[in-house]
Amino acid sequence: MSLKAIAINCTLKSGTSETSSTDEMIEVLAKAFADKGVELTETVRVASLNIKPGVSSDEGEGDEWPALRAKILEHDILIFGGPIWMGQIGSVAKRVLERMDAFLSETDDQGRMPSYGKVAVAAIVGNEDGAHFSSAQLFQSLNDTGWTIPAVAACYWVGEAMGSVDFKDLDETPEKVLKTAKMVAGNAAHLAGLLKQSPYPG
Repeated sequence: MSLKAIAINCTLKSGTSETSSTDEMIEVLAKAFADKGVELTETVRVASLNIKPGVSSDEGEGDEWPALRAKILEHDILIFGGPIWMGQIGSVAKRVLERMDAFLSETDDQGRMPSYGKVAVAAIVGNEDGAHFSSAQLFQSLNDTGWTIPAVAACYWVGEAMGSVDFKDLDETPEKVLKTAKMVAGNAAHLAGLLKQSPYPG
Protein backbone atom coordinates (compact mmCIF):
# COMPACT_ATOMS: atom_id res chain seq x y z
CA MET A 1 0.00 0.00 0.00
CA SER A 2 1.32 3.41 -1.00
CA LEU A 3 1.46 5.98 1.80
CA LYS A 4 2.40 9.65 1.55
CA ALA A 5 3.63 12.03 4.23
CA ILE A 6 3.96 15.79 4.29
CA ALA A 7 6.00 17.80 6.79
CA ILE A 8 5.31 21.28 8.07
CA ASN A 9 8.28 23.13 9.53
CA CYS A 10 7.05 25.63 12.12
CA THR A 11 10.41 27.27 12.70
CA LEU A 12 10.22 30.99 13.43
CA LYS A 13 12.62 31.61 10.52
CA SER A 14 10.63 32.81 7.52
CA GLY A 15 13.45 32.68 4.99
CA THR A 16 13.54 29.31 3.27
CA SER A 17 17.27 29.74 2.68
CA GLU A 18 17.93 29.97 6.42
CA THR A 19 19.07 26.71 7.96
CA SER A 20 16.73 25.21 10.53
CA SER A 21 17.26 22.51 13.13
CA THR A 22 13.62 21.55 12.61
CA ASP A 23 14.44 20.76 8.98
CA GLU A 24 17.25 18.51 10.17
CA MET A 25 14.94 16.59 12.50
CA ILE A 26 12.34 16.26 9.75
CA GLU A 27 15.05 14.84 7.50
CA VAL A 28 15.90 12.21 10.15
CA LEU A 29 12.24 11.16 10.16
CA ALA A 30 12.04 11.30 6.36
CA LYS A 31 14.80 8.71 6.09
CA ALA A 32 13.11 6.50 8.67
CA PHE A 33 9.81 6.76 6.82
CA ALA A 34 11.48 5.96 3.50
CA ASP A 35 12.72 2.71 5.04
CA LYS A 36 9.06 1.88 5.69
CA GLY A 37 8.03 2.71 2.12
CA VAL A 38 6.45 6.06 3.00
CA GLU A 39 7.26 8.96 0.67
CA LEU A 40 7.75 12.41 2.17
CA THR A 41 6.52 14.53 -0.73
CA GLU A 42 7.30 17.99 0.64
CA THR A 43 8.39 20.04 3.63
CA VAL A 44 6.55 23.35 3.95
CA ARG A 45 8.13 26.30 5.79
CA VAL A 46 4.98 27.74 7.40
CA ALA A 47 6.54 31.08 8.43
CA SER A 48 7.24 31.86 4.76
CA LEU A 49 3.50 31.81 4.03
CA ASN A 50 0.77 34.30 4.93
CA ILE A 51 -1.18 32.16 7.38
CA LYS A 52 -3.62 34.62 8.89
CA PRO A 53 -4.78 34.41 12.51
CA GLY A 54 -8.19 32.91 13.04
CA VAL A 55 -10.09 29.66 13.55
CA SER A 56 -11.78 29.23 10.18
CA SER A 57 -10.51 27.42 7.10
CA ASP A 58 -10.41 30.65 5.09
CA GLU A 59 -9.69 34.05 6.62
CA GLY A 60 -10.15 35.97 3.40
CA GLU A 61 -8.02 37.71 0.81
CA GLY A 62 -4.35 36.83 0.92
CA ASP A 63 -4.77 33.94 3.35
CA GLU A 64 -2.56 31.03 2.28
CA TRP A 65 -3.95 28.56 4.80
CA PRO A 66 -6.66 27.15 2.46
CA ALA A 67 -4.04 25.91 -0.02
CA LEU A 68 -1.82 24.50 2.73
CA ARG A 69 -4.84 22.88 4.41
CA ALA A 70 -5.79 21.14 1.18
CA LYS A 71 -2.22 19.97 0.63
CA ILE A 72 -1.97 18.56 4.16
CA LEU A 73 -5.25 16.66 3.83
CA GLU A 74 -4.09 15.01 0.58
CA HIS A 75 -1.57 12.99 2.64
CA ASP A 76 -1.84 10.02 4.97
CA ILE A 77 0.73 11.20 7.52
CA LEU A 78 1.56 14.67 8.86
CA ILE A 79 5.00 15.33 10.32
CA PHE A 80 4.42 18.36 12.52
CA GLY A 81 7.81 19.95 13.16
CA GLY A 82 8.61 22.84 15.42
CA PRO A 83 11.05 24.35 17.89
CA ILE A 84 10.74 24.86 21.61
CA TRP A 85 10.59 28.49 22.73
CA MET A 86 10.23 29.48 26.38
CA GLY A 87 9.62 25.85 27.29
CA GLN A 88 6.71 25.34 24.89
CA ILE A 89 5.98 24.84 21.22
CA GLY A 90 6.59 27.98 19.14
CA SER A 91 3.97 30.48 18.00
CA VAL A 92 3.97 29.41 14.34
CA ALA A 93 2.95 25.89 15.35
CA LYS A 94 0.19 27.32 17.52
CA ARG A 95 -1.12 29.33 14.56
CA VAL A 96 -1.47 26.09 12.56
CA LEU A 97 -3.28 24.37 15.44
CA GLU A 98 -5.67 27.32 15.76
CA ARG A 99 -6.53 27.12 12.07
CA MET A 100 -7.22 23.38 12.38
CA ASP A 101 -9.89 24.23 14.96
CA ALA A 102 -12.24 24.68 11.99
CA PHE A 103 -12.18 20.89 11.48
CA LEU A 104 -14.54 20.58 14.45
CA SER A 105 -17.39 22.03 12.40
CA GLU A 106 -16.42 20.51 9.04
CA THR A 107 -17.65 16.98 9.65
CA ASP A 108 -19.15 14.61 7.11
CA ASP A 109 -22.54 12.92 7.50
CA GLN A 110 -20.94 10.39 9.86
CA GLY A 111 -19.55 13.12 12.11
CA ARG A 112 -15.96 12.62 10.91
CA MET A 113 -13.60 15.58 10.65
CA PRO A 114 -11.46 16.03 7.49
CA SER A 115 -8.44 14.70 9.40
CA TYR A 116 -10.12 11.44 10.45
CA GLY A 117 -8.09 8.42 9.41
CA LYS A 118 -4.90 10.46 9.11
CA VAL A 119 -1.88 10.09 11.38
CA ALA A 120 0.23 12.85 12.93
CA VAL A 121 3.69 12.69 14.50
CA ALA A 122 5.97 15.37 15.95
CA ALA A 123 9.53 16.51 15.20
CA ILE A 124 10.71 18.78 18.02
CA VAL A 125 14.02 20.51 18.64
CA GLY A 126 15.32 23.02 21.16
CA ASN A 127 18.11 24.08 23.46
CA GLU A 128 16.14 23.89 26.66
CA ASP A 129 13.72 21.61 28.45
CA GLY A 130 10.20 21.42 27.08
CA ALA A 131 10.07 18.57 24.55
CA HIS A 132 7.51 16.60 26.56
CA PHE A 133 5.37 19.66 27.22
CA SER A 134 5.55 20.69 23.56
CA SER A 135 4.51 17.25 22.34
CA ALA A 136 1.69 17.22 24.89
CA GLN A 137 0.44 20.54 23.51
CA LEU A 138 0.63 19.27 19.96
CA PHE A 139 -0.91 15.87 20.53
CA GLN A 140 -3.85 17.10 22.59
CA SER A 141 -4.68 19.76 19.98
CA LEU A 142 -4.20 17.39 17.05
CA ASN A 143 -6.31 14.70 18.69
CA ASP A 144 -9.04 17.25 19.42
CA THR A 145 -9.12 18.12 15.71
CA GLY A 146 -9.40 14.55 14.48
CA TRP A 147 -5.84 13.36 13.95
CA THR A 148 -4.76 9.91 15.12
CA ILE A 149 -1.61 9.76 17.25
CA PRO A 150 0.36 6.49 17.19
CA ALA A 151 2.38 5.00 20.02
CA VAL A 152 5.79 6.72 20.31
CA ALA A 153 4.79 9.64 18.09
CA ALA A 154 7.46 12.22 18.91
CA CYS A 155 11.08 12.39 17.83
CA TYR A 156 12.96 15.15 19.64
CA TRP A 157 16.33 16.52 20.69
CA VAL A 158 17.11 19.10 23.32
CA GLY A 159 20.52 20.59 24.00
CA GLU A 160 21.96 22.01 27.17
CA ALA A 161 19.85 24.72 28.79
CA MET A 162 21.11 28.16 27.75
CA GLY A 163 23.55 26.39 25.41
CA SER A 164 24.71 27.50 21.99
CA VAL A 165 24.70 24.18 20.11
CA ASP A 166 21.69 23.50 17.87
CA PHE A 167 20.62 20.16 16.47
CA LYS A 168 21.79 21.23 13.01
CA ASP A 169 25.27 21.86 14.45
CA LEU A 170 25.83 18.29 15.63
CA ASP A 171 28.52 16.30 13.84
CA GLU A 172 26.26 13.24 13.80
CA THR A 173 22.73 12.36 14.78
CA PRO A 174 22.59 10.78 18.25
CA GLU A 175 21.85 7.06 18.29
CA LYS A 176 18.80 7.54 20.53
CA VAL A 177 17.28 10.00 18.04
CA LEU A 178 17.79 7.56 15.16
CA LYS A 179 16.30 4.71 17.18
CA THR A 180 13.29 6.81 18.13
CA ALA A 181 12.80 8.01 14.54
CA LYS A 182 12.71 4.40 13.37
CA MET A 183 10.01 3.57 15.91
CA VAL A 184 7.98 6.71 15.15
CA ALA A 185 8.05 5.95 11.42
CA GLY A 186 7.25 2.26 11.85
CA ASN A 187 4.31 2.85 14.17
CA ALA A 188 2.91 5.72 12.12
CA ALA A 189 3.18 3.85 8.81
CA HIS A 190 1.54 0.76 10.31
CA LEU A 191 -1.34 2.76 11.76
CA ALA A 192 -1.83 4.88 8.63
CA GLY A 193 -2.00 1.71 6.53
CA LEU A 194 -4.64 0.19 8.79
CA LEU A 195 -6.75 3.36 8.76
CA LYS A 196 -6.50 3.65 4.98
CA GLN A 197 -7.82 0.12 4.61
CA SER A 198 -10.44 0.44 7.34
CA PRO A 199 -11.52 4.05 8.05
CA TYR A 200 -13.18 5.12 11.27
CA PRO A 201 -16.93 4.41 11.08
CA GLY A 202 -17.90 7.74 12.65
